[in-house]
Amino acid sequence: MVKPNQEFKEEMALFQEHIKRAGLRRTAQRELILTVFLKTEDHLSSEDLYWLVQKEDPNVGQTTVYRTLKLLTDAGLAREVRLGDGRTYYEHHFDHEHHDHMICTECGEVIEFFSEEIEMLQDQMAEQFGFTPTHHSLRILGLCKVCDRKELKTSSAASGAQPRVRVKTTLN
Repeated sequence: MVKPNQEFKEEMALFQEHIKRAGLRRTAQRELILTVFLKTEDHLSSEDLYWLVQKEDPNVGQTTVYRTLKLLTDAGLAREVRLGDGRTYYEHHFDHEHHDHMICTECGEVIEFFSEEIEMLQDQMAEQFGFTPTHHSLRILGLCKVCDRKELKTSSAASGAQPRVRVKTTLN
């Protein structure tokens, strides 16, 4: 369920504090971009967010959206995610639990999941190698249950080859 704008007060306050520390001005365009971003739980590229913002205000430029996404990331409100199709996506970060992704290489569905067992195994491996993780991202590429049922497994990639990934967004 989408939160109404008045429920974004905490996120707005964090963003305003961040841009103030960065020596930037509070603008209606930045606030609009933040609000549009917060209204969706999808993984959005800067282009996706630009088209959503354009529906609200056609005067907002693509560069403004891109720069604001970087500010949202720096403020801890958004997180960059690479899902395997060569594009950078952004998802909510503030007040959202850690999760990993399964991506269907046929239809582009992105499934978010959390596994305590995987987290524990990662910690064990890091300890075994004397490694201190600062963050991680797990992507599992394959076929969702719908595409798997369609038996679209007509060709498999050669060992070591990167599979073709097409991520589905609300704009597709």
